[in-house]
Amino acid sequence: MSGLSFFANLFGKKEESVLGVDIGSSSLKVVQLRKKQGRVVLETYGELALGPYGGAEVGQAMNLSAEQITETLKDLLREAKVTAKSCGVSIPFARSLLTLVELPYRKDPREQKTVIELEARKYIPVPVSEIQLDWFIVPEEDPSQNAPKEKIDVLIVAVHNDELKFLQSVITGAHLAASFYEIEIFSTIRAAVGEQVKPVMILDIGAASTKTYVVEHGVVALSHAISVGSQDITRAIAVSGNLPIARAEVLKKEKGLEGGESLSSLELVFSRIFSEVRRVLIQYETAHKKSITSIVLTGGGGITKALDDYAKSIFSIDVHVADPFSKTEAPAFMRSVLEEIGPEFAVAVGLALRKLEEM
Repeated sequence: MSGLSFFANLFGKKEESVLGVDIGSSSLKVVQLRKKQGRVVLETYGELALGPYGGAEVGQAMNLSAEQITETLKDLLREAKVTAKSCGVSIPFARSLLTLVELPYRKDPREQKTVIELEARKYIPVPVSEIQLDWFIVPEEDPSQNAPKEKIDVLIVAVHNDELKFLQSVITGAHLAASFYEIEIFSTIRAAVGEQVKPVMILDIGAASTKTYVVEHGVVALSHAISVGSQDITRAIAVSGNLPIARAEVLKKEKGLEGGESLSSLELVFSRIFSEVRRVLIQYETAHKKSITSIVLTGGGGITKALDDYAKSIFSIDVHVADPFSKTEAPAFMRSVLEEIGPEFAVAVGLALRKLEEM
C-alpha cells in the first residue's frame, strides 16, 4: 500500500461499534467509534489512497468504477482492523444539489410540505422521480411574536438515485450495512462545527475542488465550489522542486507554507482559492448584513503545514484547523497525530457520530 496510508487499531473488538465511511475523490477514510458510559471512544481509523488502484499517484482525484472502489474499501477495512458492519456513508458534494430558497410560510405543516415540494421542482434539472429529496427550514434568528411570518428560508437538498445506487453497490460489495447516506457537508458540520449560532465559514479543501460553506444555526446558509483543490497544491510543490508527486504530497504536510523553494508556487495556488473564498464571504456578509466570525479549515488540503497562519494573514479573522477527533476519547499519546490528520477525517468522524446518535 502507499506511504500515505495509515491505520490505527486502538482497542480490541467491542460490541456496539459503528463505522463512518467517507468515499472521497482521492482516498477512502473510515472511523470506528463506540459509546462507553456516555463517552465516545475512538476504536480504529484508516485511510487508503485511490490513485494506486487506478494506476495514478497518491493524492490525485480518481474516477474509479464501483468494483475498484469496493476492492479499495475491503483492503482498508482489513488493514485498519475494522470490526463494525453497521455504518453511515458520505455522498460527495459534487454529486448533490443544495440550494437555499425563500418560500411562503404556511402554518399547517402539511401545506408547508406541499409548498416546498412544488417549489423544489423549479430548482432540480431532472424529474423528481429520479432523485431523493429532503429539506431543512432555517431557524429564525430573532422570531418576533408581533410581526406575522410571511416567508421562510428553506435549504433544499437533492441526490440522484444513480449516485445512491453506486454507493450502495460499493457498501454491499464490502459486506457492510448502511443505515443512511449523507451529503459530506452535513457530516463535516457535525464533526468540525457543531451547533454554531453565529455564522462560520467552513473551507473544505478536497483533492479535486475546494468547497466553502457558511454555516449558521447548524444549517448551511451558503455553499460554493471552487475548481482548485489539494492535488493542485501537491502538483505545485512537485513542479517547483522537480519532485515525484508522492514526495510532494509528503512535503505538503511536513513543510507546506513554512518556506522553501515551493513557497511562491504554493502561495499562487492558495491565492486563487482565497480570492474566490473572499468573494463568497463578502457576498454573504453584504446580503445578510452580518459578519462571519471564523473560518474552519478541513479536507486533505487543510492539513497543509502552516496554512492556518497564512489564512489568518489573508482574512484577518479567526482561522483554525478542524479537530474532529477532539469529540472522541483516545489514548493521550495519539492526540498529536489525531490533531495533525483530523481535517482529512472530518467527514468520517461526522458520519460515525450520527450513527452513534441513532443507537
